[in-house]
Amino acid sequence: MTIGNLMRLLSDGEVHSGEQLGEALGVSRAAVWKQLKKLEALGVELVAVKGRGYRLAYPLEPLEGAKIVERLPADARHLLTRLFVEDQLPSSNEYLRERFSQGAGHGEVCFVELQTAGRGRRGRVWSTPWGQSLMVSMGWRFESGINALEGLSLAVGVVVSQVLERYGVSPKLKWPNDVLLAEQGGELGKLAGILIEVTGDAAGPCEVVIGMGMNLSLPDSLRATIDQPVAALFDAQPGISRNQLAADMVAGLLNMLAGFETRGFAPWLNAWNQRHAYAGLPIRVIQGERSSDAVAGDVDESGNLWVTENGYSRRLVGGEISVRRRL
Repeated sequence: MTIGNLMRLLSDGEVHSGEQLGEALGVSRAAVWKQLKKLEALGVELVAVKGRGYRLAYPLEPLEGAKIVERLPADARHLLTRLFVEDQLPSSNEYLRERFSQGAGHGEVCFVELQTAGRGRRGRVWSTPWGQSLMVSMGWRFESGINALEGLSLAVGVVVSQVLERYGVSPKLKWPNDVLLAEQGGELGKLAGILIEVTGDAAGPCEVVIGMGMNLSLPDSLRATIDQPVAALFDAQPGISRNQLAADMVAGLLNMLAGFETRGFAPWLNAWNQRHAYAGLPIRVIQGERSSDAVAGDVDESGNLWVTENGYSRRLVGGEISVRRRL
Protein backbone atom coordinates (compact mmCIF):
# COMPACT_ATOMS: atom_id res chain seq x y z
CA MET A 1 0.00 0.00 0.00
CA THR A 2 1.27 3.45 -0.86
CA ILE A 3 0.14 6.84 0.37
CA GLY A 4 -0.90 7.59 -3.21
CA ASN A 5 -3.26 4.60 -3.32
CA LEU A 6 -4.83 5.68 -0.04
CA MET A 7 -5.20 9.29 -1.18
CA ARG A 8 -6.88 8.22 -4.40
CA LEU A 9 -9.47 6.23 -2.43
CA LEU A 10 -10.14 9.19 -0.15
CA SER A 11 -10.24 11.71 -2.99
CA ASP A 12 -13.96 11.16 -3.62
CA GLY A 13 -14.67 13.16 -0.44
CA GLU A 14 -16.81 10.38 1.05
CA VAL A 15 -16.43 8.83 4.50
CA HIS A 16 -14.49 5.54 4.43
CA SER A 17 -14.16 3.14 7.33
CA GLY A 18 -10.79 1.67 8.20
CA GLU A 19 -12.19 -1.74 7.31
CA GLN A 20 -13.32 -0.60 3.85
CA LEU A 21 -9.96 1.03 3.16
CA GLY A 22 -8.11 -2.07 4.34
CA GLU A 23 -10.16 -4.35 2.08
CA ALA A 24 -9.64 -2.11 -0.94
CA LEU A 25 -5.90 -1.90 -0.32
CA GLY A 26 -5.38 -5.50 0.84
CA VAL A 27 -3.99 -4.56 4.26
CA SER A 28 -5.12 -4.59 7.89
CA ARG A 29 -7.04 -1.80 9.59
CA ALA A 30 -3.98 -1.19 11.75
CA ALA A 31 -1.85 -0.64 8.63
CA VAL A 32 -4.46 1.80 7.29
CA TRP A 33 -4.46 3.68 10.60
CA LYS A 34 -0.67 4.03 10.45
CA GLN A 35 -0.87 5.45 6.93
CA LEU A 36 -3.62 7.88 7.95
CA LYS A 37 -1.38 9.16 10.75
CA LYS A 38 1.45 9.52 8.24
CA LEU A 39 -0.84 11.57 5.98
CA GLU A 40 -1.64 13.93 8.86
CA ALA A 41 2.07 14.31 9.57
CA LEU A 42 2.51 15.30 5.89
CA GLY A 43 -0.02 18.12 6.30
CA VAL A 44 -3.10 16.38 4.85
CA GLU A 45 -6.14 17.40 6.90
CA LEU A 46 -8.47 14.50 7.74
CA VAL A 47 -11.87 14.52 9.45
CA ALA A 48 -12.73 11.58 11.74
CA VAL A 49 -16.48 10.86 11.63
CA LYS A 50 -17.36 9.04 14.85
CA GLY A 51 -18.43 5.46 14.28
CA ARG A 52 -18.07 5.73 10.46
CA GLY A 53 -14.46 6.43 9.48
CA TYR A 54 -12.47 9.17 7.80
CA ARG A 55 -12.74 11.66 4.96
CA LEU A 56 -10.55 14.42 3.57
CA ALA A 57 -11.24 17.87 5.01
CA TYR A 58 -11.03 19.33 1.49
CA PRO A 59 -11.90 17.82 -1.92
CA LEU A 60 -8.98 16.57 -3.97
CA GLU A 61 -8.55 15.66 -7.64
CA PRO A 62 -5.55 13.38 -8.13
CA LEU A 63 -3.48 13.91 -11.25
CA GLU A 64 -3.85 11.27 -13.98
CA GLY A 65 -1.47 11.09 -16.92
CA ALA A 66 -4.10 9.91 -19.42
CA LYS A 67 -6.46 12.77 -18.51
CA ILE A 68 -3.68 15.34 -18.89
CA VAL A 69 -2.54 14.02 -22.29
CA GLU A 70 -6.05 13.74 -23.73
CA ARG A 71 -6.68 17.40 -22.88
CA LEU A 72 -3.57 18.64 -24.71
CA PRO A 73 -4.08 20.41 -28.04
CA ALA A 74 -2.54 18.64 -31.04
CA ASP A 75 0.47 20.96 -31.35
CA ALA A 76 1.48 20.43 -27.71
CA ARG A 77 0.92 16.67 -27.94
CA HIS A 78 3.32 16.63 -30.91
CA LEU A 79 6.02 18.33 -28.80
CA LEU A 80 5.54 16.04 -25.78
CA THR A 81 7.90 13.05 -25.71
CA ARG A 82 6.69 11.45 -22.48
CA LEU A 83 4.65 12.41 -19.43
CA PHE A 84 5.11 10.97 -15.95
CA VAL A 85 2.81 11.35 -12.93
CA GLU A 86 4.55 10.16 -9.77
CA ASP A 87 2.99 9.81 -6.32
CA GLN A 88 6.18 10.73 -4.47
CA LEU A 89 9.72 11.73 -5.39
CA PRO A 90 12.59 13.47 -3.62
CA SER A 91 12.61 16.02 -6.49
CA SER A 92 10.94 16.09 -9.92
CA ASN A 93 13.83 18.21 -11.24
CA GLU A 94 16.30 15.58 -10.07
CA TYR A 95 14.14 12.90 -11.72
CA LEU A 96 14.41 14.61 -15.12
CA ARG A 97 18.12 15.32 -14.71
CA GLU A 98 18.54 11.58 -14.24
CA ARG A 99 16.49 10.99 -17.40
CA PHE A 100 18.89 13.24 -19.31
CA SER A 101 21.84 11.23 -17.99
CA GLN A 102 20.18 8.15 -19.51
CA GLY A 103 19.92 9.78 -22.95
CA ALA A 104 16.26 10.79 -22.60
CA GLY A 105 14.72 13.92 -20.99
CA HIS A 106 14.00 16.17 -23.97
CA GLY A 107 10.32 17.01 -24.24
CA GLU A 108 9.59 15.00 -21.09
CA VAL A 109 7.32 16.24 -18.32
CA CYS A 110 7.11 14.98 -14.75
CA PHE A 111 4.33 15.83 -12.30
CA VAL A 112 4.66 14.72 -8.69
CA GLU A 113 2.02 14.73 -5.96
CA LEU A 114 4.50 14.91 -3.06
CA GLN A 115 8.13 16.00 -3.05
CA THR A 116 10.25 15.07 -0.05
CA ALA A 117 13.34 17.07 -1.03
CA GLY A 118 12.03 19.70 -3.45
CA ARG A 119 14.14 22.82 -3.74
CA GLY A 120 13.32 26.37 -4.63
CA ARG A 121 15.70 29.11 -5.69
CA ARG A 122 18.73 29.80 -3.45
CA GLY A 123 18.41 26.33 -1.91
CA ARG A 124 15.09 26.90 -0.16
CA VAL A 125 12.85 23.91 0.49
CA TRP A 126 9.56 23.77 -1.41
CA SER A 127 7.08 21.57 0.43
CA THR A 128 3.29 21.18 0.27
CA PRO A 129 0.95 18.35 1.34
CA TRP A 130 0.13 15.46 -1.04
CA GLY A 131 -1.99 16.57 -3.98
CA GLN A 132 -2.50 20.16 -2.81
CA SER A 133 -0.13 21.84 -5.23
CA LEU A 134 0.88 21.60 -8.87
CA MET A 135 4.52 20.51 -9.06
CA VAL A 136 5.95 19.91 -12.49
CA SER A 137 9.35 19.63 -14.15
CA MET A 138 10.01 19.79 -17.88
CA GLY A 139 13.13 18.83 -19.82
CA TRP A 140 14.36 20.57 -22.97
CA ARG A 141 17.62 20.40 -24.95
CA PHE A 142 19.01 23.64 -26.42
CA GLU A 143 21.66 23.41 -29.13
CA SER A 144 22.92 27.00 -28.98
CA GLY A 145 24.46 27.09 -25.52
CA ILE A 146 23.65 28.83 -22.28
CA ASN A 147 23.48 32.34 -23.78
CA ALA A 148 20.33 31.25 -25.64
CA LEU A 149 18.62 30.86 -22.26
CA GLU A 150 18.65 34.54 -21.26
CA GLY A 151 15.25 35.46 -19.87
CA LEU A 152 13.91 31.89 -19.96
CA SER A 153 12.70 31.88 -16.34
CA LEU A 154 10.83 35.14 -17.00
CA ALA A 155 9.16 33.67 -20.10
CA VAL A 156 8.05 30.72 -17.96
CA GLY A 157 6.51 33.19 -15.52
CA VAL A 158 4.60 34.88 -18.34
CA VAL A 159 3.23 31.55 -19.60
CA VAL A 160 2.13 30.54 -16.09
CA SER A 161 0.42 33.93 -15.67
CA GLN A 162 -1.32 33.75 -19.03
CA VAL A 163 -2.71 30.30 -18.24
CA LEU A 164 -3.99 31.49 -14.85
CA GLU A 165 -5.60 34.57 -16.40
CA ARG A 166 -7.80 32.26 -18.46
CA TYR A 167 -9.16 31.01 -15.14
CA GLY A 168 -10.14 34.51 -14.04
CA VAL A 169 -7.24 35.44 -11.73
CA SER A 170 -4.72 38.25 -12.18
CA PRO A 171 -1.20 37.20 -11.12
CA LYS A 172 1.78 39.51 -10.88
CA LEU A 173 5.42 38.67 -11.59
CA LYS A 174 8.33 39.24 -9.22
CA TRP A 175 11.79 39.26 -10.77
CA PRO A 176 13.27 36.85 -11.52
CA ASN A 177 11.40 33.66 -10.57
CA ASP A 178 8.14 34.17 -8.66
CA VAL A 179 4.46 34.41 -9.52
CA LEU A 180 2.41 36.41 -7.00
CA LEU A 181 -1.31 36.64 -6.32
CA ALA A 182 -3.23 39.09 -4.17
CA GLU A 183 -4.82 37.61 -1.04
CA GLN A 184 -8.25 38.75 0.21
CA GLY A 185 -6.65 41.61 2.14
CA GLY A 186 -4.95 42.83 -1.03
CA GLU A 187 -1.41 41.80 -0.02
CA LEU A 188 0.56 40.00 -2.73
CA GLY A 189 1.63 36.51 -1.69
CA LYS A 190 3.86 33.98 -3.43
CA LEU A 191 1.70 31.65 -5.51
CA ALA A 192 4.37 29.84 -7.54
CA GLY A 193 8.12 29.57 -7.83
CA ILE A 194 10.26 28.68 -10.83
CA LEU A 195 13.63 26.91 -10.71
CA ILE A 196 15.73 26.38 -13.84
CA GLU A 197 18.75 24.07 -13.78
CA VAL A 198 21.19 23.81 -16.68
CA THR A 199 23.88 21.27 -17.51
CA GLY A 200 26.10 21.16 -20.58
CA ASP A 201 28.34 23.39 -22.67
CA ALA A 202 28.31 27.18 -22.39
CA ALA A 203 28.71 27.45 -26.17
CA GLY A 204 27.15 24.19 -27.35
CA PRO A 205 24.31 21.81 -26.51
CA CYS A 206 22.89 22.11 -23.00
CA GLU A 207 20.10 20.36 -21.14
CA VAL A 208 17.57 22.42 -19.20
CA VAL A 209 15.17 21.28 -16.50
CA ILE A 210 12.42 23.77 -15.69
CA GLY A 211 10.72 23.23 -12.34
CA MET A 212 7.54 25.01 -11.26
CA GLY A 213 5.68 24.60 -7.98
CA MET A 214 2.31 26.28 -7.40
CA ASN A 215 0.22 26.39 -4.24
CA LEU A 216 -3.34 25.24 -4.87
CA SER A 217 -4.51 24.68 -1.27
CA LEU A 218 -2.63 25.77 1.85
CA PRO A 219 -3.84 24.48 5.23
CA ASP A 220 -3.64 27.04 8.03
CA SER A 221 -1.18 24.79 9.87
CA LEU A 222 1.25 25.03 6.96
CA ARG A 223 0.74 28.76 6.38
CA ALA A 224 1.82 29.37 9.97
CA THR A 225 5.24 27.83 9.26
CA ILE A 226 6.02 29.97 6.17
CA ASP A 227 8.05 33.12 6.76
CA GLN A 228 6.74 35.14 3.79
CA PRO A 229 3.32 36.13 2.39
CA VAL A 230 1.87 33.21 0.42
CA ALA A 231 -1.18 32.67 -1.78
CA ALA A 232 -3.14 29.62 -2.92
CA LEU A 233 -5.02 29.40 -6.22
CA PHE A 234 -8.07 27.61 -4.85
CA ASP A 235 -8.68 30.47 -2.40
CA ALA A 236 -9.43 32.64 -5.44
CA GLN A 237 -10.89 29.98 -7.79
CA PRO A 238 -11.86 26.81 -5.91
CA GLY A 239 -13.52 24.94 -8.79
CA ILE A 240 -10.51 24.50 -11.10
CA SER A 241 -9.71 20.98 -12.34
CA ARG A 242 -6.12 20.03 -11.47
CA ASN A 243 -5.85 17.82 -14.56
CA GLN A 244 -7.10 20.57 -16.88
CA LEU A 245 -4.76 23.10 -15.25
CA ALA A 246 -1.88 20.65 -15.64
CA ALA A 247 -2.68 20.18 -19.33
CA ASP A 248 -2.92 23.93 -19.92
CA MET A 249 0.46 24.49 -18.23
CA VAL A 250 2.14 21.74 -20.26
CA ALA A 251 0.70 23.09 -23.53
CA GLY A 252 1.74 26.67 -22.80
CA LEU A 253 5.26 25.79 -21.69
CA LEU A 254 5.97 23.36 -24.55
CA ASN A 255 4.83 25.89 -27.14
CA MET A 256 7.00 28.57 -25.57
CA LEU A 257 10.05 26.29 -25.44
CA ALA A 258 9.64 25.24 -29.08
CA GLY A 259 10.33 28.79 -30.25
CA PHE A 260 12.52 30.18 -27.49
CA GLU A 261 15.90 29.13 -28.91
CA THR A 262 15.37 31.09 -32.13
CA ARG A 263 13.32 34.04 -30.80
CA GLY A 264 14.65 34.44 -27.26
CA PHE A 265 12.90 36.45 -24.58
CA ALA A 266 11.97 39.42 -26.81
CA PRO A 267 8.43 38.18 -27.65
CA TRP A 268 7.70 37.86 -23.93
CA LEU A 269 9.27 41.15 -22.82
CA ASN A 270 6.22 43.42 -22.91
CA ALA A 271 3.99 40.76 -21.40
CA TRP A 272 6.40 40.42 -18.45
CA ASN A 273 6.68 44.17 -17.85
CA GLN A 274 2.88 44.53 -17.98
CA ARG A 275 2.64 42.08 -15.07
CA HIS A 276 5.63 43.43 -13.12
CA ALA A 277 4.60 43.49 -9.47
CA TYR A 278 7.02 46.21 -8.34
CA ALA A 279 7.38 48.51 -11.38
CA GLY A 280 8.16 52.06 -10.18
CA LEU A 281 8.06 50.99 -6.52
CA PRO A 282 10.77 51.09 -3.85
CA ILE A 283 12.53 47.75 -3.41
CA ARG A 284 15.42 46.27 -1.44
CA VAL A 285 18.10 44.54 -3.51
CA ILE A 286 19.73 41.66 -1.63
CA GLN A 287 22.97 40.16 -2.89
CA GLY A 288 24.62 37.80 -0.43
CA GLU A 289 25.27 39.74 2.77
CA ARG A 290 24.82 43.11 1.06
CA SER A 291 21.57 44.96 0.53
CA SER A 292 20.67 48.34 -0.94
CA ASP A 293 17.55 50.40 -1.58
CA ALA A 294 16.38 51.12 -5.11
CA VAL A 295 13.38 51.84 -7.29
CA ALA A 296 12.40 49.06 -9.70
CA GLY A 297 12.28 49.74 -13.44
CA ASP A 298 11.51 47.38 -16.32
CA VAL A 299 13.28 44.23 -17.48
CA ASP A 300 15.22 44.28 -20.77
CA GLU A 301 15.47 41.81 -23.67
CA SER A 302 18.03 39.74 -21.77
CA GLY A 303 15.77 39.40 -18.74
CA ASN A 304 17.84 41.80 -16.60
CA LEU A 305 15.99 44.09 -14.19
CA TRP A 306 16.90 47.79 -14.34
CA VAL A 307 16.78 49.72 -11.08
CA THR A 308 17.57 53.26 -9.96
CA GLU A 309 19.87 53.67 -6.96
CA ASN A 310 20.89 57.13 -5.70
CA GLY A 311 19.87 58.67 -9.02
CA TYR A 312 21.85 56.20 -11.13
CA SER A 313 20.51 53.33 -13.24
CA ARG A 314 22.01 49.87 -13.04
CA ARG A 315 20.93 46.47 -14.20
CA LEU A 316 20.52 43.38 -12.08
CA VAL A 317 21.51 40.10 -13.70
CA GLY A 318 19.89 36.87 -12.33
CA GLY A 319 21.78 34.45 -10.15
CA GLU A 320 21.96 34.98 -6.42
CA ILE A 321 20.16 38.33 -6.34
CA SER A 322 16.79 38.82 -4.70
CA VAL A 323 14.46 41.82 -4.63
CA ARG A 324 11.80 42.57 -2.08
CA ARG A 325 9.14 45.23 -1.81
CA ARG A 326 10.25 48.03 0.52
CA LEU A 327 7.40 49.52 2.52
